[in-house]
Amino acid sequence: MKYNKITAIIQARMGSTRLPGKVLRKLEDRTVLGHVITRCLAVPSVSNVIVATSNLEQDDVIADEAAEYGVYCYRGSEHHVLSRFFEAAQVVKTDVVVRVTSDCPLLDPAITEQLIQSFMNGEYDYARIKLTNSFPRGLDSEVFTFKSLKQAYEKAKTEYEREHVTPYIYNNPEQFRIYSMPNLEDHSKYRLTLDTPADWELISRIYQEIYTGSIFGWREVLDLLQKKTEWVKINEEVEQAHSGE
Repeated sequence: MKYNKITAIIQARMGSTRLPGKVLRKLEDRTVLGHVITRCLAVPSVSNVIVATSNLEQDDVIADEAAEYGVYCYRGSEHHVLSRFFEAAQVVKTDVVVRVTSDCPLLDPAITEQLIQSFMNGEYDYARIKLTNSFPRGLDSEVFTFKSLKQAYEKAKTEYEREHVTPYIYNNPEQFRIYSMPNLEDHSKYRLTLDTPADWELISRIYQEIYTGSIFGWREVLDLLQKKTEWVKINEEVEQAHSGE
């Protein structure tokens, strides 16, 4: 199935618990959020990119950073992130949402595009990257129809469902056609997301080693970490948080 408009919505705010202000930390020539925006803009099927942040004053800088990259910033509820996403998607009248979190500066546009194509070809309501015994965390993206998002917005009851956007969808497979895209090899031991000082140490090293001003893919990261095996230990004990902001 083809859709007229596919919008990447990047979830971002300054109030991270374990690494406050992480999304505006500089990774070489741009901020973490800047890298995420750049990578989302490079996904071929994505029509436009939006940053969705809270309406708190502390997140004014998030809106300013989005403007630096020429992308729209929607501001909504701090904690009811599901409503923030629904309202953002509604404003731009999109058919499909690609949900990305701002703590993934190693997001690979090619993998996200592969997910979108799988979503469309299978005519699913919701698709995501498979992380268990599959891809590394940090390539995370989810794709879902606006219709499914609207249904979740109208029917989600619990605080968890409202705070994390998609649980209502993927926890109700009887209502939605769901797909989890696997990787043929298990690379789940690699943690490529940014949530703690240890994550920052690893990602900073990766960027210093590989980045030359253009987007590099996750396979290049994998090749590097297979050579620098001691680097993997930097953040291997980090327990994953759930907010993604």
